[in-house]
Amino acid sequence: MNLDLQISRIHPHSEISISGSKSETNRLLLLQALYPNLVLENTSDSDDSQAMQKALSTTESTIDIHHAGTAMRFLTAYFAIKENSEIVLTGSQRMQQRPIGILVDALRALGADIQYENSEGFPPLRIKGKKLTGNKVTLDANVSSQYISALLLIGSSLENGLQLTLEGEITSVPYINMTLALLNEVGIETSFNGNQITVAPKSNTQHPTPQTLTVESDWSSASYFYSIIALSQIGTQITLSNYKQHSFQGDAALCEIYKKFGVETIFENNCITLKKYNDLLCDIHLHLNDTPDIAQTIAVTAFGLGLNCHLTGLHTLKIKETDRLAALEVELTKLGAEITTTNDAITIQAAAAIHPNIKIATYNDHRMAMAFAPLALRVPIIVENAEVVSKSYPAFWNDLKKIGFNISEI
Repeated sequence: MNLDLQISRIHPHSEISISGSKSETNRLLLLQALYPNLVLENTSDSDDSQAMQKALSTTESTIDIHHAGTAMRFLTAYFAIKENSEIVLTGSQRMQQRPIGILVDALRALGADIQYENSEGFPPLRIKGKKLTGNKVTLDANVSSQYISALLLIGSSLENGLQLTLEGEITSVPYINMTLALLNEVGIETSFNGNQITVAPKSNTQHPTPQTLTVESDWSSASYFYSIIALSQIGTQITLSNYKQHSFQGDAALCEIYKKFGVETIFENNCITLKKYNDLLCDIHLHLNDTPDIAQTIAVTAFGLGLNCHLTGLHTLKIKETDRLAALEVELTKLGAEITTTNDAITIQAAAAIHPNIKIATYNDHRMAMAFAPLALRVPIIVENAEVVSKSYPAFWNDLKKIGFNISEI
């Protein structure tokens, strides 16, 4: 499905309800599988979370999680400790190109029985579940936080708990803290001191009492509305529901980051209102080591506003749904940007104009589709394979129409 986004102007004040965080939902779904007395509300309606939920309840011997990277990492750890089970965990062609050897090596160090079906270091995986008696493992600290979180989520189910040592500068600390906070919320004891994280075993942990947990709405999904407000006229507002001022989600950093784009965040009654208050903007220099998922949105926002932009700390983007740095370079160049990338950074020169009616390729990457959509406030664009948004935000295009975007299928 290709969508034609004609040049649009959004309503002065709109209200949108966004479903629960994919990151929180997938962590809590795994914990619910380990502790069935947990009840979850406002869970994500994303493809990734549906794939996770289906995988946790299936009796099939082969589990295909398609494009769901988080599910691949978390389920690898989960099935490694599911005693007397044997499954093959696979995914899309792109998923089979995304490395998982770091996590497999760590689980093997704990005693897991995991074999590669095809290429060494990549899915599909054959996993024979068993009791794991190891409790100490060391990882490079700059690996994807999903590897780390996968280990932490099963930590209390290991016979002796888990002691995880991280070597070097830690990537995506907020996502690690989110995992630990959710573990604590269900009654699992943890500690995070320096570069060492411990998770207590069940023998030292009260079994979580029955409780209902409400998933906070997704801050990554909110990023596109921050971009929309930044590209709108002063005074324009959008209110988004179910957000906490003190969030577990790292992408809540949007509140501070988008001040640089003239956007104010107002918290009231479990909602946030985004308001454009300033057009006098400066060059953008940001280190996004803790929040790489919003890099595409920030880069496109800066380009749309005609700002110089330099973003660093992006080395994990090369192993996402696509090589996001390469994809950004190609698509922004088509729009008229002067752009350079390195292994972990992107630099965009201020552009005087944006080329109209450009077809934006999405590379089977939901964030490519959504990050570029706000540019329709400046020029008409075409988004190819627009259905990819269902991976994290199925209602995205309908929500854009609600606030005034002129969108038609072609």
